[in-house]
Amino acid sequence: QVQLVESGGGLVQPGGSLRLSCAASGIVFRIYTTGWYRQIPGKQRELVAVVSSGGSTDYANSVKGRFTISRDNAKSTVALQMNSLKPDDTAVYYCYAGRSGTRNDYWGQGTQVTVSS
Repeated sequence: QVQLVESGGGLVQPGGSLRLSCAASGIVFRIYTTGWYRQIPGKQRELVAVVSSGGSTDYANSVKGRFTISRDNAKSTVALQMNSLKPDDTAVYYCYAGRSGTRNDYWGQGTQVTVSS
């Protein structure tokens, strides 16, 4: 019933830009915290950027000043604008939606971002 579908991943050169988008269905999107996590093989999945239902944002220190998260509740979408990409940004990026204090965490299928060097 719940589905998060990412798009926009791909191959980009260091210093380049990429924009990820995620479309949610099956939830009342506006009341959810939503955002992006990423995972490199052999490492823990880590938070990249998140935006709360109230519009407040949090970013990983490694992406501050380079990435911008935004949401459109009318379209039930969340986007991640990634600028000044580095090879260390290479990962599978996962869209996330959840509600604090609940067990309802939802994940997209993941989209590969590769920054060449």
